[in-house]
Amino acid sequence: MKRVEVAILGAGAAGMMCAVEAGRRGRSVLVIDHNAAPGEKIRISGGGRCNFTNLEAPPERFLSVNPRFAISALRRFPPSAFIARVDRAGIAWHEKTLGQLFCDGSAKQIVAMLTGQMAEAGAELWLSTAIEVVEQDGDFVIQTARGPVRAARLVLATGGKSIPKMGATGLAYRIAEQFGLEVTDTRPGLVPLTFAEQELATLRDLAGVSVAARVGCGRIAFEEGFLFTHRGLSGPSILQISSYWREGQPVTVDLLPGTALGPYLRAGRAANGRMTLLRTLAAVMPEKLAQHVLARAGMAPGARLADLSNAQADHLGAAVHDWQVRPVGTEGYRTAEVTLGGVDTAGLSSQTMEARACPGLFVIGEAVDVTGWLGGYNFQWAWASGWAAGQAV
Repeated sequence: MKRVEVAILGAGAAGMMCAVEAGRRGRSVLVIDHNAAPGEKIRISGGGRCNFTNLEAPPERFLSVNPRFAISALRRFPPSAFIARVDRAGIAWHEKTLGQLFCDGSAKQIVAMLTGQMAEAGAELWLSTAIEVVEQDGDFVIQTARGPVRAARLVLATGGKSIPKMGATGLAYRIAEQFGLEVTDTRPGLVPLTFAEQELATLRDLAGVSVAARVGCGRIAFEEGFLFTHRGLSGPSILQISSYWREGQPVTVDLLPGTALGPYLRAGRAANGRMTLLRTLAAVMPEKLAQHVLARAGMAPGARLADLSNAQADHLGAAVHDWQVRPVGTEGYRTAEVTLGGVDTAGLSSQTMEARACPGLFVIGEAVDVTGWLGGYNFQWAWASGWAAGQAV
């Protein structure tokens, strides 16, 4: 039987970070993953360039039943700490937008950095190894396809349910519940929204059209890229709002943030009343979208600005700035970047990630009920929670 001090289930961002830290503290560490390669979500993230963190990581950009839970780990291992490691590894990076940091080259550089640090710290890595049963008889006993493993401490770092084609299974939730931990309701997060067929029929011609938009739901709103798809809506603004949206709720879309369309139309009417509504709108948005907006507002695209009343200008402005849509669902875990919900933070120490009811059991990363915004926040939570557990295992 293989014997180690620390067994980590999952060779993703959080699991590898924890392995590095525990190994550096002299612990004997084994990381087990059923995938054939480590860090698969790292590899595909950011279009293959890995949005590995954000310049800022304030707690209000993380969703949880207890939004304060993440503060301790994020303060002790902030974005600057991971950036320093990336710099020391000689990995070039750049800020793309809104504080989001990406590798100049391949995301595989981040994976290589972490696996290299694991090896230097003496951590062992078992890949293509199914985890069959986890039990406890003083120590933790993990039955694997490569034989049993006995460990004094067990770290759950297998992530959530998102992107099942990459091996996501929700295993961490099942093991956590087995040892007495509660799991909050889970659902897909950072995911495209879908429409009913009737609504899609009016939008199908817009598939592929993208703009910068302000998208709101309740009291929260995001102003980022917005994309029409064959199934509904996507783009960063939609992915962001999906984490706050619930079935039955409307979503408000401003298709032209920063430009008050009513005054813009009145100014255009005074300057050149012969201009058509379509040409006027097409100057500030894609023509296909302009046609759709006019049809939704019940206005002829060939109508002239000179014939547009102030009330009609305001009506058209409302169609652009206050478009109310009611999605019927999401694309689900198949395309969701993260899983909302997870192991209830009430049962974990925010300092160490250790389970209160089961000493020696730790839960980190996406498996925990902490979900960040789009933009590097979820990787930062993985680094911070993995680091925190690595100091304690």
